[in-house]
Order: sequence, then structure tokens, then C-alpha cells
Amino acid sequence: MNESPTAFFRQISKSEFEPSVATQGPWSPDFQHGGPPSSLLTHIIRTQPSNGHFRIIRVTVEILSPVPVKPCEIKVEVVRRGKRIELLRGEYLSEGRTYLIAHAWRIRSEVGVTSTISDFYEIPALPESQVQDLFSIFGNFPYVNALEWRFARGGFDALGPATVWTRQRIPLIENHEIDGLEALVLMIDSANGISAELDFQKWTYVPVDLTLGIYRQPEGPWFGMDARTVIGNDGSGQTTTVAFDSKGKVGHSLHTLFIRPR
Repeated sequence: MNESPTAFFRQISKSEFEPSVATQGPWSPDFQHGGPPSSLLTHIIRTQPSNGHFRIIRVTVEILSPVPVKPCEIKVEVVRRGKRIELLRGEYLSEGRTYLIAHAWRIRSEVGVTSTISDFYEIPALPESQVQDLFSIFGNFPYVNALEWRFARGGFDALGPATVWTRQRIPLIENHEIDGLEALVLMIDSANGISAELDFQKWTYVPVDLTLGIYRQPEGPWFGMDARTVIGNDGSGQTTTVAFDSKGKVGHSLHTLFIRPR
């Protein structure tokens, strides 16, 4: 594969894509970080034809197993079709096996039909460019290097809650401009990593899903997340995240975590 990728994915056909080295996560060069395939799945669901201007307001991605760095196929179906509300289901497959399943609610967007009632959140100032010790316990793996990270609180080398601004250095799909929602999914899958409460060298810390709900379309190029992780006494946990852009808060995300000692 190209060692200096120009995108996370190259489109092969309408529904087939080839991941680049930029999708590689921290555990093995054979498996992707969860962000790129979740973002690709969101893109295909978002761009499904509709009768009118529909917008995704919630997407949930179920992570069935680690996603290989191999060509993939995306399948989408409409579970509930409607004039104002629709539910879509998507699958991320590789070599005939399903690795991710996503469900997304989308509504017909009618600007002005409601008045805005926002949940106040004071967004942090965008820090100056930072030199990061990028996940130093893993090394600088490709996915994390394909985004620019600027921490307002916490960091890759610190346990506990963290707040960070990010923007992607390369497109999600070669020769395609990324949508704000897809850019948000691309980075927010890292929420449990930046807000880790346990040492990754001593603990397995696996998200089994990602749910992102938004009440406003995110606008780039910078996107932010304020993430916090809590852990129960039976090997489970949750990461909850405030998602924001330069104009303010856009929604929340939730990761469900499986946690065990190594």
C-alpha cells in the first residue's frame, strides 16, 4: 500500500472501497482504527437518495470485530421509509464477512420550523499548533498521524478526561470533500482513547459501539470533543463526549466499553 496515503479510502466502485495505510490503528497494521470505517459507513448512509432534504440526527455503529485493512463493500437498506422520518441500516463487509452494522435516523430538515433552544457549552479556544507525543505507548500509528490534534485539556500521555480539537490532514475518500458529520465520526471514535482512565499496557479497553446524536450540522474544518470515561466494577464502562465545532456544541456521543486486565 501507499506509504504516503492521499486519503483514508479509495473508491473502487459505487459500493466498494479500498482502505489505505492511514486507516491502521494502534494494535496491529492488519486492523483499522474504528474511526475511518465508521466514518465511511456514515458517508454511504448519509448519501443514500431521498425524496427531499433529509439530515442524519443520530447514528449508531455496532463494532462486531476488528476491521481488517482489506477492500470492503458497503450495503445500505431503508428499514423505515417516511415523508419526514427515515431509519436506515448499513453494513461494512470484507471478504463476505460483516464487521460493522450501523443504524441511522434521518429527518426531513425544515429550517425555521422550530426555535433553537441550546444547551450552553463554552467551547475552548483553539490552541496553537502542538507537537504531540502521539500515543507514545503504541508509537505513532498511521491513523493518529493522519489527523492534527490540539489539546485544550489532557493529552495522549495523560490519563483522565480530555478536550481536544482535531482536523483531518487527508480526505476520507480520495477526490471527495468530507462532510461535517463524517469528519466528526472520524475523530470522535477516539474519545475513549483520549479520556482513558487505565493504562493501555495493562488493560484491554475495547469499545463495542459508538452512538452519536447531533441537533445541528457540524461545520469544519476544526471539530472538537470533550470526553470523559467512567468504569464499573464488573469490567464495563462508558465514554461520554460533548461534540462541538467553532460555533458551539453540536451534540453528544456514547461508547460502551469492555474492559479486562491484560
